[in-house]
Amino acid sequence: MASARRLFGTDGIRGTANTDPMTPEIALKLGQAAGLMFTRGSHRHRVVIGKDTRLSGYMIEPALVAGFIAAGMDVAQVGPLPTPAIAMLTRSLRCDLGVMISASHNPYQDNGIKLFGPDGYKLSDDTEREIEALMQAKLSARMASPARLGRAARLEDAAGRYVEAAKATVPRGVRLDGLKIVIDCANGAAYKVAPLVLWELGAEVIGIGVKPDGFNINDGCGSTTPERMCEEVRRHGADLGIALDGDADRLILCDERGRIIDGDQVLALIARSWSESGRLVGGGVVATVMSNLGLEKYLEGRGLALHRTAVGDRYVMERMRAGGFNVGGEQSGHMILSDYATTGDGLLAALQVLAVLMEEGRPASEACHVFATWPQVLRSVRFAGPSPLDHPEAKAAEAEARAALGDRGRVLIRKSGTEPVIRVMVEGEDAALVEQLVAELCDLLAAKAETSPAA
Repeated sequence: MASARRLFGTDGIRGTANTDPMTPEIALKLGQAAGLMFTRGSHRHRVVIGKDTRLSGYMIEPALVAGFIAAGMDVAQVGPLPTPAIAMLTRSLRCDLGVMISASHNPYQDNGIKLFGPDGYKLSDDTEREIEALMQAKLSARMASPARLGRAARLEDAAGRYVEAAKATVPRGVRLDGLKIVIDCANGAAYKVAPLVLWELGAEVIGIGVKPDGFNINDGCGSTTPERMCEEVRRHGADLGIALDGDADRLILCDERGRIIDGDQVLALIARSWSESGRLVGGGVVATVMSNLGLEKYLEGRGLALHRTAVGDRYVMERMRAGGFNVGGEQSGHMILSDYATTGDGLLAALQVLAVLMEEGRPASEACHVFATWPQVLRSVRFAGPSPLDHPEAKAAEAEARAALGDRGRVLIRKSGTEPVIRVMVEGEDAALVEQLVAELCDLLAAKAETSPAA
């Protein structure tokens, strides 16, 4: 049986650059182990590697390249490109493996490694466990002979391939002429390709977060801090604002008034549009436990179902594949449109929203606020050492909060899969009660984070 996962979290391996587990040594071992695992058959094996704009990418990438070459794999390096572009290229280039070096929405000090199989989908938990187990073994005897070493080369037309693929997802005949769009690329992986796609489709484009320097990724910009996007939309009189995160696999929008449009509203808009045009498959959409109850009630009113999963776009995709759905996503902005992509793609989701605006001839303030949200508050409690969720008092407080809401709300407390924080979400019809319960739960968890868990 494969060992438990230590390195892999909910979205690959992630951590502070140049400290465990984001070190050149681990990247080298990962390249060797994953290279061995995905060397299947007698053909010349190949891996494509992309990255975002973090300074530490210059450290992680060559270590991975060395590992794959040692395992006998050829390496295609494409430089900064969105995560979904790497998933697409893995399939279109007939690669055996795809790798994205990115810590998504985290600050520049962090980095991460995401792996895609030859089908363009993120690896399963079981496969990640097998890779981890292999990394613990002595691999030197299994490395390629001198004559079977891989080669590395730059793929010069990778960005153009993704730009054309993105444009092809827009319904035939739809152009963005006459629209003014603010696009915030978070100084990340999409800083070149996203503005280019919008411009080539006819829009007037105002780009922000498009001057990466290795340190400014997600720094006061992007989907996690959309205030700048909202301000620029109002200042320029734009029709829509689009904010991507560091690796462009998710988005947050704002309308022409600068009001935020989150992932739940985008899901509702696409579900409605695709259902009316006969394109929605599966009779509903897939979302996570974080999605607002307002979305669930809205879909029910249209005869559509909301299927919930654990937090993480990989789990959304797994449920989509198992149930035959073609639309899924997260409130945080991961949108998966499986007709076009095998993972979340912020730009493709934005293009679908823009197509609806052009087809309906309505401003975003009317078209994109699809349902009334229930009051929902999400806060985080950072901890060091053991999780405060292990305390009996924390479990009792959670049960009391659930009882206070009854069937008119939800409580969700979970440990983050990417950083040492506890996420506390409370949702219900009574906004004051929601605020009170969140405050009480966070205060208790913060206090317990300073002590050792009970035996």
